[in-house]
Amino acid sequence: MQTLKLGLALIALSVGSGVAGAALAGGEQPFLVATTAAMDRMMAAMQIKPSGDVDRDFEAMMTPHHQGAIDMAVAELKYGRNEQLKRIAQEIIVDQQQEIAAMQLALGKPLPPSAPAPTQGAMPPMNMEH
Repeated sequence: MQTLKLGLALIALSVGSGVAGAALAGGEQPFLVATTAAMDRMMAAMQIKPSGDVDRDFEAMMTPHHQGAIDMAVAELKYGRNEQLKRIAQEIIVDQQQEIAAMQLALGKPLPPSAPAPTQGAMPPMNMEH
């Protein structure tokens, strides 16, 4: 992980030159920023204090891991161009959300509240006057 962060930092420092500059000028910088932030959140959230219950600790570490995958998939949908990879990213979002819910149910935790998929904004209010 540290190697990846160092590599991303070096890319960010060399924006104005060479291949790295061309990659970032091509729109990759927002993607790298989004995925680096997702990985940082994931890694921080996975650092748990052991509870003495292996199952709860597993869920506590895996939930942010799955959320990190969701966040990175959202970045692919937002910035990616390959339709096949974007479809895979959509599947990752659905699969990871289902796995988070399944782990929480297995421990008797309540399900997370319903919300729009991360790729959908809040729905505009429906006009019922017609």
